[in-house]
Amino acid sequence: MSALSLFYAALFYFATAVLVIGLGIKIRQYSRVPAPLKIALTPAPITPAGVPWRLAREVVFFESLFRASKWTWLFGWMFHAALVAVLLRHLRYFQEPVWSVVSLSQSLGAYAGFAMVVGLAGLWARRFIVDRVRYISTPSDHLMLALLIAIGLSGLTMRFVLHTDIIAVKVFMLGLMRLSVQPLPADPLLLLHLSLVALLMIIFPISKLLHAPGLFFSPTRNMSDNPRESRHIASWAAPLEK
Repeated sequence: MSALSLFYAALFYFATAVLVIGLGIKIRQYSRVPAPLKIALTPAPITPAGVPWRLAREVVFFESLFRASKWTWLFGWMFHAALVAVLLRHLRYFQEPVWSVVSLSQSLGAYAGFAMVVGLAGLWARRFIVDRVRYISTPSDHLMLALLIAIGLSGLTMRFVLHTDIIAVKVFMLGLMRLSVQPLPADPLLLLHLSLVALLMIIFPISKLLHAPGLFFSPTRNMSDNPRESRHIASWAAPLEK
């Protein structure tokens, strides 16, 4: 087995461990943060049953962002929707046999990469064009967008310009899942793409991309607007049972 294959196998095992453990720690922290006040962002559901529907609209349609900024919503929704299609397409590298829904998504996922890059480019341009957004943007915001665009462009280049041995890539990925390291093609563009993906996995738990799981723990979104009907008492402030 080549040193290159062993290095990338170790890199992805490490990146996966950091991603899973880091996300677990962050989600645990989110779940333990007290919410002493009813601060549901209106218009909000007035019954607990309406909260899941509101969260679903936020996750799927970015409802509040649509109300706030149509252009930001357009590029943001384009990126996220395309990302789902791209991730679904990439599942074929981790399955044998491949699920039917994954097989059907191959053509859509291939071209969704273009929409993903366009969406990211629009979000990045916003950080230069809009004064108030440029003022609050930090170097990490720009670097994160640059990383995501680099991942998208390198993947599109392999798909449409400089092809790589995708069969060997799938054998390598399936081998990682079965704890059996297989040879990885020494394709510079492929190695760059995989390195960028591993870097994203490593920094994800400490980046602003944590808004993905954080949305479900936001009290402005996961609370019903019924302070008059039901008094809200934080778990840590509840009276002790005698």
